[in-house]
Amino acid sequence: MNPLVQIDTQFIEKNTVFTELVQKLQENFSDKNVIVPMRHHHDFPNPTTNTDSTLLLMPAWNSGKDAGVKVVTVSPENSQFNLPSINGTYIYFDAINGTLKAILDAKSLTVKRTAAASALASSFLSRKDANSLLMIGTGALSTNLIKAHASVRPIKNVFIWGRNYKKAQAICEELSNESFTITAIKTIEEKISEVAIISSATLTKTPLILGTYLKPGQHVDLVGSYKTDTREADNETILKGTVFVDTYQGGLKESGDIVIPLKEGILKETDIKADLFELCSNTKKGRLNAKEITVFKSVGHALEDLTAANYYYHKFIETT
Repeated sequence: MNPLVQIDTQFIEKNTVFTELVQKLQENFSDKNVIVPMRHHHDFPNPTTNTDSTLLLMPAWNSGKDAGVKVVTVSPENSQFNLPSINGTYIYFDAINGTLKAILDAKSLTVKRTAAASALASSFLSRKDANSLLMIGTGALSTNLIKAHASVRPIKNVFIWGRNYKKAQAICEELSNESFTITAIKTIEEKISEVAIISSATLTKTPLILGTYLKPGQHVDLVGSYKTDTREADNETILKGTVFVDTYQGGLKESGDIVIPLKEGILKETDIKADLFELCSNTKKGRLNAKEITVFKSVGHALEDLTAANYYYHKFIETT
């Protein structure tokens, strides 16, 4: 039996190959053997910041192989403490004997698997010739989403917008040696109509992606909104687009990007064309033509965490 290992941020950052992680996710989303209960989602008051924090518990297991649970807190106002919004750990088990195999840094694991899930969706939903990307948001997910999208599409030009322009500029500097050019912009409107892919990872309650600016053939990747009162895209975006979700289980209940249009009658559950399980198992189709506007909403799924934990655990064992 291998000893318990701890897999930290540095290892995850150094050993992520997005093409590999995307492929692992595709394999597991097409596999019916992974069992994923509905995640626990508990909001609790945070008097110091006057904004609720959230505790998330996300279990998953593959009988006879492995199991795990992610324990995460989300505190949206942590920037005032110079801390990340997401903190937590992933506990990885042997599903046969119940022994603990690894403890992984949940923040790094989460951003990597989230970005890989968006790239997986993009491989079905964006145009194959998509060569430009607008990244909305400058948090930890932004660099990973850019790299992940670029791993499945021939991205040549990237534009990044954030409320803090200096942060956007810093990300441009960080990614200056990548295969694409990246430019910070001061308004979303100056590029949103021109790019092939729009990826957004913010905690905004007021939509930043306005459907009036969308053009035929674009793909919209919505990652940030994880609560029913937050949304990144407006109703016109939903009306113009063909909507997909990572899973029906979470997508229909957790994010305002889907929940609010459902409540307002803008969207019906039957309008949602497919989730990642259906796309990866080829039971439903993704993009149908070059002019279709596709919209993908991700809220995260414990299958993604278990897949990533397995991926990094085996890399760790192989390299140590």
